[in-house]
Amino acid sequence: MNETRTRIPPGPAETDARHCRLELARQAFKDFYAQCFWSYRPDAEITEAKIPFVVRGLREHGGLAGYRVAAELCR
Repeated sequence: MNETRTRIPPGPAETDARHCRLELARQAFKDFYAQCFWSYRPDAEITEAKIPFVVRGLREHGGLAGYRVAAELCR
């Protein structure tokens, strides 16, 4: 029995939340660059797919402030 599922496009609230999360990840990459991401290009493009990379770097090398931002990104 094959079910055909139609994906419902994200609503405005979900789109806003994704955009805010992406902006937070981009800002965190800039703010914590010297502490966490120094071995990467400073102009690296942070996309949704790279948010786990940012979270990992913040948790491993960002201290308490980085850990708090990582927690915000994981909500």
